[in-house]
Amino acid sequence: MKTHLQNLIAQALQPLQREGLLPSAERPVIPLERTRDRTHGDFASTIALALAKTARRKPRELAERIVAALPVSDQVVKVEIAGPGFINFFLTPAAYQAVVGEILERRERFGRSGLGSGQRVQVEFVSANPTGPLHVGHGRGAAFGATVANLLEAIGYQVHREYYVNDAGRQMNILAASLWLRYLEHCGEKFRFPSNGYRGEYVRDIAVQLYIEHGGAYVVSARQIFRDLPQDEIRDGNGDVVTPGDKEAHIDALVERARVLLGEPRYRYLFELGLNTILDDIRDDLQQFGVVYDEWYSERALAESGAVNKTLNRLRDAGYVYEQDGAQWFRSSAFGDEKDRVVERENGQMTYFASDIAYHLEKFERGFDWVIDIWGADHHGYVPRVKAALQALGENPDRLDVLLVQFAILYRHGERAPMSTRSGEFVTLRELRQEVGNDAARFFYVMRKSEQHLDFDLDLAKSQSKDNPVYYIQYAHARVSSVLKQLREKGLPRDEARGQAHLALLSEPHEEALLVALSRYPEIVEIAALDHEPHQLAHYLRELANAFHTYYNEHRVLVDDDALRDARLNLSLATRQVISNGLALLGVSAPEVM
Repeated sequence: MKTHLQNLIAQALQPLQREGLLPSAERPVIPLERTRDRTHGDFASTIALALAKTARRKPRELAERIVAALPVSDQVVKVEIAGPGFINFFLTPAAYQAVVGEILERRERFGRSGLGSGQRVQVEFVSANPTGPLHVGHGRGAAFGATVANLLEAIGYQVHREYYVNDAGRQMNILAASLWLRYLEHCGEKFRFPSNGYRGEYVRDIAVQLYIEHGGAYVVSARQIFRDLPQDEIRDGNGDVVTPGDKEAHIDALVERARVLLGEPRYRYLFELGLNTILDDIRDDLQQFGVVYDEWYSERALAESGAVNKTLNRLRDAGYVYEQDGAQWFRSSAFGDEKDRVVERENGQMTYFASDIAYHLEKFERGFDWVIDIWGADHHGYVPRVKAALQALGENPDRLDVLLVQFAILYRHGERAPMSTRSGEFVTLRELRQEVGNDAARFFYVMRKSEQHLDFDLDLAKSQSKDNPVYYIQYAHARVSSVLKQLREKGLPRDEARGQAHLALLSEPHEEALLVALSRYPEIVEIAALDHEPHQLAHYLRELANAFHTYYNEHRVLVDDDALRDARLNLSLATRQVISNGLALLGVSAPEVM
């Protein structure tokens, strides 16, 4: 419908181009939006205002020329010029009724387009460190990222979904040390667990499995381990420091002590055991959540391939890396970052940032036209430095979009639940899914803009009422299925072609409102995809469900009149199809029965 009107305007501009009033080199972008008030038309275009300067005409005068040249269309009942030059289109009822046939013909393909055809886009999301199970904060990034990818795919982009596995570096070493210490506790060793270790019950579970498989093969006395280590910081239950110390130096020293006392082969086994157990759990958790990746990209493999050193050498050769205080620094301030950043520490270890530079360069070397990173909002300061590095390497930083996601705040019984991975006091994504179900979790996570805080109301998510948006939408889908069941039980015939031939009978205000809502779906998908805003689709589905419930409560579908019954059945089935299509993009099921 929108495309049809834009084509009409484009045809109307051709005679003006032939007159030389407008340049004929290329087709201008034709702005066209739905009106907020249908008394002013169904669609409005500001094309006359946009081209007035080029045409050297007043906008209203140009609008009159465009309207006079518009081809006749059976979908347009009239065109008016308003204000300084707005062109308002009033559509015929048949224009909206035609959408029913299009939906029933295209079915699951309705709303999809080829807008992004031929373009490859990579969407990297979640990428949580494999140091513990996914918590409800990670769940929001998973639902958001998966839906953004689905939306882009729906409008024709070739989408590559990727998880960047941080399987190297300090945090993984701390996990390995934490696992070993829990194993030693299980074997009877007594000591104070480090304040900066991973304390979750999942670490104990892996430690017990290590003992079952290897017995006491990894036992070393606690006295030997903790002798002469830097003092750990000790806090009381209120968080106040009881014994001052350097918790970072303490845990780093424990890691090195583990390497020495165990030897590299046994230490690597511990490291891999912790990594693989948790990573397998993350994979399974996401898959059960309906989030599937095309690739799990290893940070360690990136480093082992030499890509990090190669990338830093390119920056050195370009004059953007310098040495200071024994460390190597990237001159990111030259590209708008607030300060320069360390890429190699005094001890020769690469920073996470160095790996990230190499990883992002490698993304573009793989041939992606467009790269989307989805990060937690606490990483906002990281964006300028990554873009600075890409610019220094000769890449266009505008080809990287970073979308920030605020962590969801879960409320249970009116109280906020803690979510600290290191302390182990967190609510996992798996626990949330078990409590409210995948559908409610996926929908609630994308109900608001990603950069806005989200308070996740468990009571609402589990309720079976119109106040619960996912239940309300699914119930609309199930209601149509119920109508079909009643049709069969009453032995009434259904003729889809007869329904199409009599769509003009759908003249009730509630039917017209439902038709208008259905016609908006392709536009909503396109806007939600290009703006990376799944909440627009979520809100639309709720509005569509409301339009259907209102209609259903006011009008019988299975009336005695065969033609009207078939027309209403077609309208209802078209509604069910659009709800199903939209829910599928959100990763939510469309049940037949509720």
